[in-house]
This record gives sequence, C-alpha cells and structure tokens, in this order.
Amino acid sequence: MTPRVVRTAAELRALEGTIALVPTMGALHDGHVQLMKHARPLAETLVASIFVNPTQFAAGEDFGEYPRTWDDDLQRCEEAGVDVVFAPEVATMYPAGLVDQVTVDPGPLGSILEGEQRPTHFRGVLTVVAKLFGLVRPDVAVFGEKDYQQLALIRLMADALCLDVEVVGCPTVREADGLAMSSRNRYLTADERVRAVALSQALDAGVAAGSDGPEAVRAAALARLTDFGVVPDYVAVTSPDLGQAVPGAARLLIAARVGKPRLLDNRALTLGPDALGHAPEGS
Repeated sequence: MTPRVVRTAAELRALEGTIALVPTMGALHDGHVQLMKHARPLAETLVASIFVNPTQFAAGEDFGEYPRTWDDDLQRCEEAGVDVVFAPEVATMYPAGLVDQVTVDPGPLGSILEGEQRPTHFRGVLTVVAKLFGLVRPDVAVFGEKDYQQLALIRLMADALCLDVEVVGCPTVREADGLAMSSRNRYLTADERVRAVALSQALDAGVAAGSDGPEAVRAAALARLTDFGVVPDYVAVTSPDLGQAVPGAARLLIAARVGKPRLLDNRALTLGPDALGHAPEGS
C-alpha cells in the first residue's frame, strides 16, 4: 500500500497506537529500506520522515546539491512497509525562521571527530531530531550505525532531555565490495568509486590489528588508506561511547574525502591490553 503523505503537525496528531520513526533526508537507498524494515515490527504505525534539514549544513556544504528523489523515495517507503511519510516544509520545522532559534547544544561529545570538522553540524542534527520527536511523538526511533557519532549523540539527547523515545541503532548496510551505503555515493565518479572501498578495507585492517592496541589499529588503517591514495580527516579509536579507548570493546571511526564526496564509516572491534591509557585521537 502506498504510504500516506502528511505535511503538518495537525495531521501527525491524528496518528494512533504505538509509533516507530525513521528520520531521513530522502535520496533513499537500500540502507534506508533496511532501517525501515527493522523498524516495521517495533510499533503499530511506521513513520518515515523526509526532510533535508538546512541547519545541519554549513556555508559551502552541499545543501543545494543534496539529491532530492521524491518519487523514488515514496516507492522505497512502500517497499519497506511504511504507513506514513512525514514530509514537512521548512516553515513547519522552523516556524520562526532559521536564525536566532532555540537549539540543542550537543555538548563535549559534539565537538570531537565530526564536530571538530563541522562545528555547527550536530547542533543542527540534534535540533531537528528533537523537533521530529516532538511532532511525531514516536515510541521508538531507528537510526543507522554508519553515522555512529550522530547515533551516540541522539541517544544521549533522548536520555538527558527525558524525551521518552527508545533510540535503536541498526547495523550499517554495505555494497558487495564493502562500501557503506550512503546517499552521497551517487556523487562518486567511476574512479572514485573504486578508491572509496579504501574506507571499509582500512576498517578491516584496523580490526585485525586490535589485539596489538590502538596505535597498531590506527597504523594498519592508515596504511590501507594510503594504498588507495586516500587522505583521511581522521582515523580514531574510541570506546563504544566515543570516550577513552581501553582494553575490550572499542570503535574504529574513519572520515575521508574521496573526490568531492566526504564519506564516513566505522566498525566495532576488540582491543588488546596495550589499549590501556590511550585517549581517542585522530589524524
């Protein structure tokens, strides 16, 4: 059944039963479909939002060029069993305009890694997600692990602000060669698409070196990126909650520009005892 498209808060208030929300910016791909399918059994009504949020793009970033594929997006939502597509206008999300608004401060966790590279990004992300939570009033919201720092911050916000939403992470969906699915992959040229697999291969190399500690993990990942001629914005080894890396469960995160597109990826790993005492670091 074709999902019902709603655009206003009044229409959302008419929704009944438990609600699962999958927030997106459109340009949907198989990774988004998997998020929706993961969310489908979690509530009576499945809502997918499609909104290209202007406040998470800094000046000079690709807001104007970000792909808008409405007809294909609706088909993807139907494929995944979505009941309602919430596609608001900017004025619905930001009724008083985009400046001088009440916003959500991401705090210290929002200033590292992606936050260091894009200082205003997470303020925009958390603000729009908080607005979506307030409008849709979901019982559960599903996000992909590819944007791992974003997922961690949304979980932290939901808990800290008592938003009464269960935030669920869904494993990254990958192409056959390991590249993490992303709406921005469509910007890659044929040559860049070949080089982009460097990120997943670097993660594989880093994970394999986990028993030797974080410096070995970073060295192995950087070496694989170098093999492909990819210079990262950062390669970081952290705890699962993005704090100091210690022996045991950890996370390896990479961001790099391959041609024009800027790509993110990450993997869970296990660190050996040499990890003790090392704080998160990148390059």
